[in-house]
Amino acid sequence: MVRVRPGFRAEMARARSWLALAWLFVACVAAQAQTPADKQRADTDCLLNALKTAPDEQAAAILEQQLQQIWLHAGTPAVTLLMSRGVRSLQAGETDEAVESLSDAITLQPDAAEAWHQRAIARYHAGDVTGAIRDLEETVRLEPRNFAAFRTLSEIAASRDDWKGAYAAWQKVLEIDPKTLGGEERLRFLRKRALGEET
Repeated sequence: MVRVRPGFRAEMARARSWLALAWLFVACVAAQAQTPADKQRADTDCLLNALKTAPDEQAAAILEQQLQQIWLHAGTPAVTLLMSRGVRSLQAGETDEAVESLSDAITLQPDAAEAWHQRAIARYHAGDVTGAIRDLEETVRLEPRNFAAFRTLSEIAASRDDWKGAYAAWQKVLEIDPKTLGGEERLRFLRKRALGEET
């Protein structure tokens, strides 16, 4: 009888999941489009499809980071610069400056969904909850698969004890990104708070 060393099966499963993820990346790269905008759309679609079928949380996290980078750099060079400035200001706690830079980015390119999302975060930290929610609504109107915007919406709703809203938004996160880190555990928590159901 062949003895399998402890952990071998888990290692093999992990290797298979990484191999599947690598194959998806190759497929995305192979699907070259004509223009930069077309290529960006094709890459986004490919990565979002891969995210929906990610084998585990580690693979999902890599795909999430890739998508965030694409969305942050989706605008013109001027818009990308303003968004970078806004994100840096937000990270430094300079919310007014962040809102200003991100508002300028939106003025230059109103269809830059991630600029709306980042401004929503800045507005929320500045205490403008109503403005933040409006910006999140615009984000998901422009990019209905922006899992990060639904995550932000869920967090804002939870902070206001709007558990049904937080639960509904988190359901959207998992619909787009089923393997997001701690996703199922968070869903059970929000379901219990929203509906009073035992987990």
